[in-house]
Amino acid sequence: MRIVDLIAKKRDGKELTTEEIEFFIQGYTTGSIPDYQASAMMMAIYFQDMNDRERADLTMAMVNSGETIDLSAIDGIKVDKHSTGGVGDTTTLVLAPLVAAVGVPVAKMSGRGLGHTGGTLDKLESIKGFHIEISKEQFVDLVNRHKVAVIGQSGNLTPADKKMYALRDVTGTVNSIALIASSIMSKKIAAGSDAIVLDVKTGAGAFMKTDEDALELAKAMVRIGNNVGRHTMAVISDMSQPLGFAIGNALEVQEAIDTLRGQGPADLTELTLVLGSQMVVLAKKAKTLEEARQMLLDAISSGKALEKFREFLTNQGGDASIVDSPEKLPQAKFKIEVPAKTSGVVSNMIADEIGVAAMLLGAGRATKEDEIDLAVGLMLRKKVGDRVNAGDSLVTIYANREDVASVMDKLYASIEISNSGQAPKLIHTVITQ
Repeated sequence: MRIVDLIAKKRDGKELTTEEIEFFIQGYTTGSIPDYQASAMMMAIYFQDMNDRERADLTMAMVNSGETIDLSAIDGIKVDKHSTGGVGDTTTLVLAPLVAAVGVPVAKMSGRGLGHTGGTLDKLESIKGFHIEISKEQFVDLVNRHKVAVIGQSGNLTPADKKMYALRDVTGTVNSIALIASSIMSKKIAAGSDAIVLDVKTGAGAFMKTDEDALELAKAMVRIGNNVGRHTMAVISDMSQPLGFAIGNALEVQEAIDTLRGQGPADLTELTLVLGSQMVVLAKKAKTLEEARQMLLDAISSGKALEKFREFLTNQGGDASIVDSPEKLPQAKFKIEVPAKTSGVVSNMIADEIGVAAMLLGAGRATKEDEIDLAVGLMLRKKVGDRVNAGDSLVTIYANREDVASVMDKLYASIEISNSGQAPKLIHTVITQ
């Protein structure tokens, strides 16, 4: 078998066999296929696409390129959740303890933030003492005994995907549904869960800017998951404006605690309930989404969800007293209000630009090497559809420096006030099969 023949085959729109796809992925991972030929193959895939079988085979070839996590020692159906990223997306911090509180085992591998997208691990590390580096044995034991644990991603999961991802970035092949879907699903499948819930974002703050693209990606990932034996569901949710009010690590931890108390922002609460209901159904703890939703609401109102969060923090070395004493979280030196210049209704918020404003404060990373300031960030005081008077605060800036002129300028450029505006629909579509 020669890679040049396979490139030509895909270039001409023909279907690659399972063996041919495995040959390509194995060769590129080991280095016997060079970057320039891998680039040519990915460009051929970009233009000619892949059918469902090819996409599933590509996903599994990437899964098998490195380690996989064996979670079979954990009792019950393990359900994982993946978000395609956004601004103020605090759902994992709320979902993990909430779903665990109704008996669903949550064995979560999470990543760090890059750019305007926040990372769950960074948020958890704003809690003093919290350990994300625990052994696999501890991880399995914690999920068996307490139903929830969160760790950092293993170094050798899907090495083929890591190489291909870096190459796609510099060869103009990022926006291929076949390559995006197999990249995301290979990591989720290698992480060992039995079922997967996907939160696919759409709008200005999302990777997929249009509903059509988000729907195509969601359907592709659901089909891959189900074709390789992982029961998969997806939600397409809005990211035209930030989710919730808090943007920044310690601020989002505080918002997660409020949400587990039943006092969180309406949009964050609703998205958590929608995703959580799917997780509960996939874990076979409820027969219908309606029954699952009621179980989750009961866990919040009874205090079980918040108690599970305390337990989760304690189990991984975190200071659980922050639940009742949030002032123990990292605190910014300065709070600076951004007043509205005119009266009217907030008609638009450009989510990704607001995320960049938080990154300029130090809440995110421009490069992987950047240090994050866990205390800083933004607290939205108004959302799209809210009425505002001139002088009202639009946003509170939490900063460790007084000069925030560039951040303020970006916020003013990203928040539009006009005569009318309507809150965007939060849940666009739910895909169950």
